[in-house]
Amino acid sequence: MKRISHPSQLQDWKRRLLAERRSCDKTIVVSSGTCGQASGSLQIIEALNSEIEKKDLRETVGLEITGCHGFCELEPNIVIYPQGIFYKKLTPDDIPRVIDETILKNKIVPSLIYEDPKTGRRFPLQKDIPFYQKQVRLLTENNFRIDPTRIEDYIMIDGYQALAKVLFDMTAEEVIAEIRASDLRGRGGAGFPTGLKWQLVRNAATANRDCKYLICNADEGDPGAYMDRSLLEGNPHSVIEGMIIGAYAIGAAEGYIYVRMEYPLAVRHVTFALEQARARGLLGNSILGSEFHFDIHIVEGAGAFVSGEETSLMASIEGRRAFPRQRPPFPALEGLWGKPTCINNVETWANVPLIINRGAKEYSKIGTVGSRGTKIFSLVGKINSTGLVEVPMGITLREIIYDIGGGIKEGKKFKAVQTGGPSGGCIPAEKLDLPIDYDTLTQAGSIMGSGGMIVMDEDTCMVDVARYFLHFTQEESCGKCVPCRVGTRQMHDILTRITRGLGEEKDLGQLEELANSVQSASLCGLGQTAPNPVLTTLRYFWPEYEAHIREKSCPALVCKDLLVYYIEPGKCVGCLLCKKGCPVEAISGERKKVHVIDQDACIKCGACLEICPPKIKAVFKYTGKKKGKILKKKLS
Repeated sequence: MKRISHPSQLQDWKRRLLAERRSCDKTIVVSSGTCGQASGSLQIIEALNSEIEKKDLRETVGLEITGCHGFCELEPNIVIYPQGIFYKKLTPDDIPRVIDETILKNKIVPSLIYEDPKTGRRFPLQKDIPFYQKQVRLLTENNFRIDPTRIEDYIMIDGYQALAKVLFDMTAEEVIAEIRASDLRGRGGAGFPTGLKWQLVRNAATANRDCKYLICNADEGDPGAYMDRSLLEGNPHSVIEGMIIGAYAIGAAEGYIYVRMEYPLAVRHVTFALEQARARGLLGNSILGSEFHFDIHIVEGAGAFVSGEETSLMASIEGRRAFPRQRPPFPALEGLWGKPTCINNVETWANVPLIINRGAKEYSKIGTVGSRGTKIFSLVGKINSTGLVEVPMGITLREIIYDIGGGIKEGKKFKAVQTGGPSGGCIPAEKLDLPIDYDTLTQAGSIMGSGGMIVMDEDTCMVDVARYFLHFTQEESCGKCVPCRVGTRQMHDILTRITRGLGEEKDLGQLEELANSVQSASLCGLGQTAPNPVLTTLRYFWPEYEAHIREKSCPALVCKDLLVYYIEPGKCVGCLLCKKGCPVEAISGERKKVHVIDQDACIKCGACLEICPPKIKAVFKYTGKKKGKILKKKLS
């Protein structure tokens, strides 16, 4: 493969690729990221190849394999161009119909198109689907257009043109000034201004002026979050190009992509991309024929949540245990192996070529003052349309959850959304019109984090949610500092007691005091943000805590120790179904006679409630007990 030694050759390569690109009547694009492959996209690809071969359509029909398209709820899915027809949840058995009807006869297959769960309206074209309409897909749109294993696809959409511009038309100081003018903030959590961080690293003095490092933090540890994975799988060259530009700006000669080993497809695609970039002279010595040298290495992390914290991550790269260290000194001054180090996450690096190509002024038109550009969220939980969404900063929670996400499943009421992963806060229904940016989320008691967004409905117990996330952060604590190691355990113990009906009034004051102590005294960001779920649920859902403590009742009917399963005598027909379905034989009664549940023997598994015929529903679960009496609040 010929190395490129001048920007003009890069332009020539692009023109030649566009001229040689095969023209097809139709092109089938298959979404095949990790979520797609887990749902069967590889089988879809195999079936498509077989059917295209069988019908002798190789000359007129193209097949492109890309990364995730975002609508993970509907995997495996395809888009057929030039019309942009979107087919969802395909099986190999559907492929002959797709080829016969859509490819050969230009007809839509009605059973395969998207139907809006709220309105019942059907959308044949991908661009018209509500999930995509309110998104601004600056970074993720190219996942529809790029085979991540082919550098040629990236070159054809102006790939590495920003790098050429930087190396031959801009000084390092001008690059930093452009990034600062864009107001790009780090997308990994804290939102530190990216240009300022680059400036600090560039200004840092070293004994050897070339001994600075640059790191891409791809250790995405939040449950339910997969934004970084999707970018690395679908468009790895955009991240690599951003890193090279950053290295030129700060004066680094060596960089690392730290990615967790649970992302094998991302690791594979990044490895391919690095090899292709080196072979073409876009990485390594004399990049594009310039005097700038820079190379990137991949380090696979073992998956510890704390590894995402920057000082822990650097310790892991150095071969030590992923323990955080006290700051200052900050990595910009003393980072990897004690040298100045710039760390940004995947999404931040992917924004850099975009800013250079568009210009800071144009880029900063999107978003809000203080939070420019777009943000990618993983939208999961009790919502109709789950997946990756890229939206402009400043969009409201209501727009994301109802306009893009399609609202709450089964028509239930929205209760809360947690932003920022397990260390984020829970935002209630009354704040649905809150604009999403760094500052407003902080004021609401939450964080942007890396972009996790978990939606909860009316059947969610917020006390149990706080307990669940405290359990996660407590388990993931490295244990180095006492506030985090001991404080999170004490908070988790209190929350566990409350969910079991053993809580006392004084527990609420202790919880708040502990949360504030852990927040202010912990060594790293994990401990400092771990109390957020507790503090926000106390702030917005105080009555639920009181119900658990005073009434020994769980209003959401979640906490098992506070539930009582009861057979209503007036409805029971003695069908024996609940008796046969009980795994511990806690139900007694004869055929056509009223059954009774032995409360001492009942393990509260809910099997009787599930098996009781819907038209009868003699079995109910109540919210709890108060002074030995059943609180008869039926499940509606």
